Amino acid sequence: MSLPSRVKLVDVGPRDGLQNEKAAVPAAVKIELVHRLQDAGLREIEVTSFVSPKWVPQMADNAEVMAGVQRKAGVRYSVLTPNMQGFEAALKSHPDEIVVFGAASEAFSQRNINCSIAESIERFRPVVAAALANGIRVRGAMSCTVGCPYEGDVAPERVDMLAGLMQDIGVQHIGVADTIGVGTPIKVRRAMEATLKHYDIDDVSGHFHDTYGQALANTLISLEMGVWQFDTSVAGLGGCPYAKGATGNVASEDVVYMLHGMGIETGIDLDSLIDAGKFISDVLKRDPQSRVAKAMLSKRQG
Repeated sequence: MSLPSRVKLVDVGPRDGLQNEKAAVPAAVKIELVHRLQDAGLREIEVTSFVSPKWVPQMADNAEVMAGVQRKAGVRYSVLTPNMQGFEAALKSHPDEIVVFGAASEAFSQRNINCSIAESIERFRPVVAAALANGIRVRGAMSCTVGCPYEGDVAPERVDMLAGLMQDIGVQHIGVADTIGVGTPIKVRRAMEATLKHYDIDDVSGHFHDTYGQALANTLISLEMGVWQFDTSVAGLGGCPYAKGATGNVASEDVVYMLHGMGIETGIDLDSLIDAGKFISDVLKRDPQSRVAKAMLSKRQG
């Protein structure tokens, strides 16, 4: 079994993690979180999204946050842009990468972005073209690749179809997301295999939620397939507003602990990462959702 010697993590906490918070998180706090993450060694950070504040009020300060981040050389800052209006607004903030997201489930696509999968791809087509023309990288995210809150199990054939559509419009990198955290290793492997029909192993990443406690197992089977890029969220921030009971993304701290324990490099300082998670959790008046953070913070106090 050949595992990657190094893994790259994209921390999606500032965007995917915070977007569902009911209470407004000040822009200064979001900026501080990004700074703490990059100081901990993260080289890929999903900062914010340029969506209608009517739909996602938490991200209304997107331009302010992007302007406030003191950028570090070698760090890639990405933003979510679901349509041309969002892309044009984002362009003024000079992101290094934009993210478009489609669903492998027709019902989820309708509930989440109010259009069919085919319509979503046509909506992304000009966004992708404009980004590439401006020298901005394009990452795609595929939601509900193993299960959907409305349709139940999602067949690998649906993932195959969506990955092909994303490839056709020029998306350079694709994320395989278990949005509601129902996936198990064999299901995740099938979704990955379907994706790898269209994308090289170096252009695929995993994005796992921990609703049923399967995220680390799903990460491990992806590693065994050669996948070396993953989305994670500091302190396990996040959830999915369209999936009842869906908990947050897998905690960055838990993944880093596992990888380091396997002798896999990440370039991330775990103690600093735990501090970043504690910082944002304190602001949100809750404990970090990371088991590793909880264990190590109690050890520090002991």
